[in-house]
Amino acid sequence: MTTRDSSPHASRRGLLAAAGGLAAAVGTGFAARSAVSDSMQRPPDATPGATVEFWGDHQAGIVTPAQEHTYFATFDLTTDKRDDVVNLLRTWTRAAARMAAGQTAAPAAPDGDAPGSDSAEALGLPAARLTMTFGLGAGLFEKAGKDRYGLAALRPQALVDLPRFNGDQLVPTRTGGDLSVQACANDPQVAFHAVRQLARLAYAVAEIRWVQTGFMSRPANGDTPRNLMGFKDGTQTPAQIDQVVWVGDDGPAWMQGGSYVVVRRIRMALEHWDRTNVGFQEQTFGREKYSGAPLGLKGEFEPLGLDRTDKDENPVIPENAHVRLANSASNAGAEVLRRGYSYNDGVNFTAERWPPWRQGMEYDAGLFFLCYQRDPRTGFIRIFENMAKFDMLNQFVTHVGSGLFACPGGVRAGEFIGQRLFAAV
Repeated sequence: MTTRDSSPHASRRGLLAAAGGLAAAVGTGFAARSAVSDSMQRPPDATPGATVEFWGDHQAGIVTPAQEHTYFATFDLTTDKRDDVVNLLRTWTRAAARMAAGQTAAPAAPDGDAPGSDSAEALGLPAARLTMTFGLGAGLFEKAGKDRYGLAALRPQALVDLPRFNGDQLVPTRTGGDLSVQACANDPQVAFHAVRQLARLAYAVAEIRWVQTGFMSRPANGDTPRNLMGFKDGTQTPAQIDQVVWVGDDGPAWMQGGSYVVVRRIRMALEHWDRTNVGFQEQTFGREKYSGAPLGLKGEFEPLGLDRTDKDENPVIPENAHVRLANSASNAGAEVLRRGYSYNDGVNFTAERWPPWRQGMEYDAGLFFLCYQRDPRTGFIRIFENMAKFDMLNQFVTHVGSGLFACPGGVRAGEFIGQRLFAAV
């Protein structure tokens, strides 16, 4: 199982000692209806040197207990040669397996007259539970009407173009991509180092399109993390994760054991939110801010009770509250597995979408939302179409970046990511 933590056989710290002079030479979201999943909610192994197995039936970093930091990147392919893409994925797979085990991206090359085999900024750092999860975008199959690699006929039906949702203000430079990788680790430098090495290995074949960093701070007592709006985020996940996440016999053979990831960069109007009364914030979310309990209840993990009414027979949880619209009961049973992170990219000049329409320097911060599902048409799209129109939270958030990627099943030693796809031609 790809989520198993283990002690590294060869850490970057060990390689530093062995290589001698080398150093000098990867809430606001959907609330699911079901009980909390032990595999997603248990506190992860905090041992600095802990590793997550790269090889397995599924890619790591999907149902793996979430790490504290992420570095997500998408790439545009710049080559028209199919063999270049195959070689890139093969090289990325080898490098990712090494880095997940706490090693450098490639064996040390002590030739001072050539670029190093690794940029070396992670030498001496532990593995920090690094995972790298790879995705294939629609542009790999067909782009601008051109079937560059002979894969157009193999594009999965589930790999649709996401519709333009109500309120979207997507920035082209933060949207799409032919390939994606999400590196997650308990050390931000380890996560960045992983993506940096993959980008170096892609020179002349692919170039970075956009990136996003993220963080998740878990309370010392293991409680549910909070988003930047101050609400607990991730209280519940699907009880039947396998049925929600993994592609089965209903998908193409090369995608079985894989999943589809939707990514959304969601900017929060934190200045507007911070001026809002807590009572209205709670009505917006449908939960108590401090305890995380559904409105009118005491415990964070109590069922929402969407049919509860007050003395005037009004719903206790408003009809347009975030948790109600995100709940599977409001979406014909649709569920997704969330794996989002907060982000903070400084400040810039912006104009708010809702009254009082403030303009000025505001935080460019919010939620980097990611969710996995076996089919986005019956997962994210079904859920978010209603949320985009009716969710009370929309007056405080704006979706500015987006992507959908097919994440193939896991690989065994000697295979490479996407191998079954290219073998199917």
